[in-house]
Amino acid sequence: VQLQASGGGLVQLGSSLRLSCVVSGFTLDSYAISWFRQAQGKDRKGVSCISFSDGTPSIGRSVKGRFAISRDNATNTVYLRMNNLDPEDTATYYCAARGRKDCSLYRYYMDYWGKGTEVTVSS
Repeated sequence: VQLQASGGGLVQLGSSLRLSCVVSGFTLDSYAISWFRQAQGKDRKGVSCISFSDGTPSIGRSVKGRFAISRDNATNTVYLRMNNLDPEDTATYYCAARGRKDCSLYRYYMDYWGKGTEVTVSS
């Protein structure tokens, strides 16, 4: 089982980015996928997740209205679209998988993790 996150970079305040998480070893109709982020010196926190049954998304309060999660079952890819980025969004972003129907933003519920992709937002 592998998850590979990509799409991070250095952007300016107000910019947009789309992160991708490509999964292998399992399919998106069997695992819920979550995005987490961890800023330097801070805890890893859930950002958004999507269930495997009907694709129901969940968005963390701090990014609601700016971030959106989606998935493409054909390519086993989950996306995190991030709009109107702020320096507070600067962090390493991770995708993770949970072998349950419903997704979660609680890090200890995850079964597998990918390596992160760094997002830096300058002002």
